[in-house]
Amino acid sequence: MKSSNFKHTELGTIPDDWGIKEFQDVMTGFFSGATPYRGRPDYYKGEIKWITSGELNYNIITDTNEKINEEAVRNTNLKILPVGTFLFAITGLEAEGTRGSCAITGVEATTNQSCMALFPKEALDNNYLYHFYVWQGKKLAIKYCQGTKQQSYTAKTARTLPIILPPTKSEQTAIATALSDADALIGNLEKLILKKQNIKKGVMQELLTGKKRLEGFNGKWRKRRIIELGNSFAGGTPSTFNSKYWNGNIIWLPSGRIQNNILRNTGTETTITELGLKESAAKLIKPKSVLIAITGATCGNIGLLLFQASANQSVIAIEPDDQNNATFLYYLLIMNRRKILQLQTGSAQGGVNLNSIRKLKLVMPDLKEQEAITNIIEGLDTQIEDLESKLAKFKMIKQGMMQALLTGKIRLI
Repeated sequence: MKSSNFKHTELGTIPDDWGIKEFQDVMTGFFSGATPYRGRPDYYKGEIKWITSGELNYNIITDTNEKINEEAVRNTNLKILPVGTFLFAITGLEAEGTRGSCAITGVEATTNQSCMALFPKEALDNNYLYHFYVWQGKKLAIKYCQGTKQQSYTAKTARTLPIILPPTKSEQTAIATALSDADALIGNLEKLILKKQNIKKGVMQELLTGKKRLEGFNGKWRKRRIIELGNSFAGGTPSTFNSKYWNGNIIWLPSGRIQNNILRNTGTETTITELGLKESAAKLIKPKSVLIAITGATCGNIGLLLFQASANQSVIAIEPDDQNNATFLYYLLIMNRRKILQLQTGSAQGGVNLNSIRKLKLVMPDLKEQEAITNIIEGLDTQIEDLESKLAKFKMIKQGMMQALLTGKIRLI
């Protein structure tokens, strides 16, 4: 009979009839791989899948970036892991993307030294182990890993990591099945989003190049320079040493906000004052303007601004006139991002100047065809945004399920 009472443990509150065990208590073995000698390029010309920690992405691994041959396996004392093996990252845990990462093998494979494979005893459900580590892996890494610059699990530490265990394997399996079903739903939604995104790319490639014309349109497309499309200008930054310039009522955008995206007011934007605007190179940008990041890592990124704002000097704003559709221009510039990057000059940080952007030539139809094309692409964007919103909700539900099921707050059997 399941308990209705709870007890406090190092991993939180759990039912009285649940326990905390160390990994070594519930495993038959552990295996950490190795890297075959890089001085033998032939080692990396085989068909055996070789997994690195960067490929542990809370997923089922069916392929790998690199593959090795049988001689590499023999000479490096590697082990071929069976399908369904649980893996978790044991080095490089100082990095957010690696800390707590894990996966299950969907094919036979081996690993490098940054991965550890666990082989559960009969009493532990392998999928339950996976879902437990997805839930607790990051917290365990923060608490138990060692090192300063590079944080890792030692072999001893990895064996003594704690795990919450329901009293029966059948209850573990029920929990794992429910969470796997949620993962399947999320996975199917992610595949649908990817499919829609690929459809959108194909539609943009056809409609924004004129390769495919919409019914009722046969007018000639013309080459237009950016300077001909409306007002264009660069932004600026008020002095950060003058507090009177900041925390006002004018939104001020850094170039990092431009990520080939539609920019909506999040309510958490940096702001400047009227005085900061007046006494700097910053300028007000109208809603429905197109933004281009012109320096650094974001150089060439495009944004469609939906609200009034200002921006820093690493941003060029284009305010299209009434003969040009801002959303069409946004999509068209994304398609022509490579042309913008080709305008870069200077050092590693690179950069594009306002004059070069103004001279950039684009091939465009008249306003009515711009609007017709925009309506189709916007429709696809709306579908993708709706699916992404649904995906975010499902992921939140999954988080709640893990918290409830893996602590025994909800019992399935």
